[in-house]
Amino acid sequence: MLLISMVSYQCGASLAKHLFPQVGALGATAYRLGFSALILLLWRRPWRRSGGQRDWRALWGYGLSMGAMNMVFYMSLRTIPLGIAVALEFTGPLALALFGSRRLLDFVWVALVVVGLGMLLPLREQAQALDPVGVMYALAAGVGWALYIVLGQKAGAAYGADAVTLGTSIGALLAIPFGVVHAGSALLSPALLPYALGVAVLSSALPYSLEMVALTRLPARTFSTLLSVEPAIAAVAGVALLGEQLSLLQWLAIVTIIVAAAGTALSVRQPVLTEPLAN
Repeated sequence: MLLISMVSYQCGASLAKHLFPQVGALGATAYRLGFSALILLLWRRPWRRSGGQRDWRALWGYGLSMGAMNMVFYMSLRTIPLGIAVALEFTGPLALALFGSRRLLDFVWVALVVVGLGMLLPLREQAQALDPVGVMYALAAGVGWALYIVLGQKAGAAYGADAVTLGTSIGALLAIPFGVVHAGSALLSPALLPYALGVAVLSSALPYSLEMVALTRLPARTFSTLLSVEPAIAAVAGVALLGEQLSLLQWLAIVTIIVAAAGTALSVRQPVLTEPLAN
């Protein structure tokens, strides 16, 4: 279920990228979060449940970080390949997992991340191969992902499974105005609505549902380790669905970051990469 979830994510991102010429990255984000929120609201109907403990600040922080993360991630996809964008975004959770660590082994994973980034970042001969603005957007998405995890844990403790539904709805409130300003009436094109629904289902509704089940059946460490192959799945999806081509050095960089992510998941005592992916 987790592997299907990750494939679904990247298929959804590939489909969203096909919408960029019509509605742009911000319009595609509005489609994804708007329809995802609608689907999740109709499915979960969180208004039927009420509770005493309500951490509104964590919930709104979680939702806003989700919306911002999705917007900057899709902005990165305009100019850099999907696999590289996901690998760069992965540095956020990796930094969070390694933050405050003092063990020698953890510095090995940090070194691997630095090596991987060194092979990806637009320096010298790579300057023309990778857009620096796209790289910055992807790294910003990594910061958003780290905030998403921290605030998502707090929101989940207060709202349970409804946190995803409510957080997605808040993220949609942030993304939709940007999408409307950028794309305008093009968002209402009937020809694009089936693709928009496809992005919402593949990127949020289906993978979130599968991950919820997977989290109940897999140890957290196994879940985190499997999640580390996400950049590779993204790279394959980019090649197969978008016709993107990566150099040998870029493939090696992605593999290096995957090894660092898997090593971190296996070595930390309490893995933090157990939140559903929202890019």
